[in-house]
Amino acid sequence: RMKTAIIVIVFVALAVLHQDAWNWDKADLVFGFIPVGLAYHACYSIAAAVFWACVVKFAWPTRLEEWADGAD
Repeated sequence: RMKTAIIVIVFVALAVLHQDAWNWDKADLVFGFIPVGLAYHACYSIAAAVFWACVVKFAWPTRLEEWADGAD
């Protein structure tokens, strides 16, 4: 299904983006006090939380939940 394919693609993209090797050697500061790697991971964490919230909202297996509850 298309919904499952999109979830898998975004999940793989987030997994790849989590390995932020391009920020390892940077000593720049964001807003004058946050190291760029920390700022990147803060934004990454927000993106991951939004992604999983969307997965729960739009791809939750209600059919299986109804089956488990015994509602036919």
